[in-house]
Amino acid sequence: MEDRNAPATKGDIADLDQKIDQKIEMLRSDLDQKIDQLRSEVNHGYRDLSERLDEGITKLLTAFYSVAETHGRRLAEHDSNEAAIRSRLALVEDRLMAVEKQLLRMPPAA
Repeated sequence: MEDRNAPATKGDIADLDQKIDQKIEMLRSDLDQKIDQLRSEVNHGYRDLSERLDEGITKLLTAFYSVAETHGRRLAEHDSNEAAIRSRLALVEDRLMAVEKQLLRMPPAA
């Protein structure tokens, strides 16, 4: 059994330095491996999130496009209805004007 209170020799210190260096190198290797694994997981999560966002944006744009298309059709229908009403109103006004002209040409009743 070794005496723990015995003075350390230069060889003991060199052995201890070597063991410490080996432990540090193992810890660095483990840390690098864990960092690489974490980086890989984060990149995978980022790609997954990016795909989901792209799909969501595509769905939203498709929905907005269909709503805009529907509203465009409704506006076109309202415009054509308004044009038809104006045309009919102009026709009624023309007929009324013709009636008024005939009334003006009539002799007054006695």
